[in-house]
Amino acid sequence: MKVIQPNCRIQFTAEDIDFIVSTLHPKAGDHQCLVKLLTDEETRDLILDSEALFHALLEHRGCLKVSTHFYFYVLVRQVLRRTGIEDRAVADYVAEILAEFSRTENSQCILPGQTASIDYLFEMLAALQKADDRTSFLIRAYIGNHSLFMAGVFPERIRFRAETRGFPDLKYFETLGETSYRVASDHRLAQKYDVASIFSVLADRFKPTRLALNDLAERLVSLGDTNYPIN
Repeated sequence: MKVIQPNCRIQFTAEDIDFIVSTLHPKAGDHQCLVKLLTDEETRDLILDSEALFHALLEHRGCLKVSTHFYFYVLVRQVLRRTGIEDRAVADYVAEILAEFSRTENSQCILPGQTASIDYLFEMLAALQKADDRTSFLIRAYIGNHSLFMAGVFPERIRFRAETRGFPDLKYFETLGETSYRVASDHRLAQKYDVASIFSVLADRFKPTRLALNDLAERLVSLGDTNYPIN
């Protein structure tokens, strides 16, 4: 189990750069100029905010030759801005959650010193009772991330299981996610990993973030219905 970092924007590939260039400045003479602009962080961030990139990703036909980090960042940034969340670091962090959790092998909650994963929220909460300081922080951050991913990407699945099997509902995920991010934001390790302000925003704006991801999952992107435990 690792601390997710808001670092999508530093993991872009050559294919990502080619996509940006071909979308925004297809003329050959503009290629080098745009590539040079992308090396400046402030200019890069402004370029990534382009509506043209957003629509190009959505409207592309065939196989997209871009990284998951680029794909999720551009989409998440746009849907979060529409909810009033302007902090790019928050968009970067949420995009990294999607990039990590969309691959099952990266989404498992495996405690330090253990080999088997903890699959259910009630097990994670129970593990907090015996966890040391660092592990408690890791579990809290994971619960927040897991709750946001599940409630953001699979809300209908949560509703169905809550109604038919008595599983936790969306309100449970929201409350647990908000609480976990809040506790994690106040932990000393949140400052060390420079995620305290991100966790604070996600604690305060969990539901709007969740609803933005619902929009992303329903209309913009398919992550596949991976067999994630729901409780």
